[in-house]
Amino acid sequence: MNIDLRSDTVTLPTPGMLEAMTRAQVGDDVFGEDPTVKALETKLARMFGKDDGIFCPSGTMTNQIAIRLHTQPGDEVICHGQSHVYRYEGGGIAVNSHASVRLVEGNRGRLTADDVKKNINNAEDVHCPRTRLVCLEDTFNRGGGAIYQFEEIKKIKSVCEQFGLSLHLDGARVFNALVETGANYVDYAKPFDTISICLSKGLGAPVGSVLIGSSAHIKQARRLRKVLGGGMRQAGYLAAACMYALDNHIDRLKDDHRRAKIIEKIAQESSFVDEVFPVETNIVIFRLNPSVTTSAFLSHLKQSNILAMPFGPSLIRMVTHLGITDDMLDVLKKNFRWQN
Repeated sequence: MNIDLRSDTVTLPTPGMLEAMTRAQVGDDVFGEDPTVKALETKLARMFGKDDGIFCPSGTMTNQIAIRLHTQPGDEVICHGQSHVYRYEGGGIAVNSHASVRLVEGNRGRLTADDVKKNINNAEDVHCPRTRLVCLEDTFNRGGGAIYQFEEIKKIKSVCEQFGLSLHLDGARVFNALVETGANYVDYAKPFDTISICLSKGLGAPVGSVLIGSSAHIKQARRLRKVLGGGMRQAGYLAAACMYALDNHIDRLKDDHRRAKIIEKIAQESSFVDEVFPVETNIVIFRLNPSVTTSAFLSHLKQSNILAMPFGPSLIRMVTHLGITDDMLDVLKKNFRWQN
């Protein structure tokens, strides 16, 4: 039994998803002729009350396109210091948008309206870059899958409107947040000018993210996708997997959250774990005490075919997904007893 808890990106297509892929109607998407890609873009845009969408290979690409849409070279982006757009996208804000970044610390990755307001530059001061964009991440990866409070998002939007800023959401795991809170998709999306939605994490598609927003933004996004090399041809086979995921895998995210809570309890009861981040969705992050090193712990797990992710000094991350079962958690629990 292989138990891969490194990420929810390691999922494999289910039999139903594979069947949907083989039945997909396809065409050349760069020519705008792939009906399945079009259907996916329309479906997600309508789900969230936006005008249009564009299918891309990755969430990194949809995020980077969005940042380029909302900024000009020399502008500044406000985001959390541990956010994916800054930490895990290869310096893309600098490379693709030639923009500066104002890094802000927040509660497990979540900014407040006051955080944003305090970090907006004076537009009349020629010494400072112009603040143009705020990027939020929901759920927040390095915060242990923390969820934004919608009331705070609305307050952040008010600050953005006051100062003429755009607001983008890195929604790599937005469905995890929405399933947990029960929020209305359209209401949730209203504050954001653009949203990047990843379908290859908890939803289990093999590839794909969609950027949604206004018609004008998505029209320009198609040009930027081409520049970044993201134009795909018969992409409908991939889009079909994403469509299947949307139709079949959203509600089952609750199972991932339930299993993550079980892992949280297992870690809390371990003698060699000092701290467990509060678990809200499908990500569990815990801190080992000095009695065991990260490498020793991961090596011990690997001997039982269990994989987890080192996540910083003494930190371990485990992520539940559709490939994890309750039986696997029983095996994991036994391996947490090795020093007890």
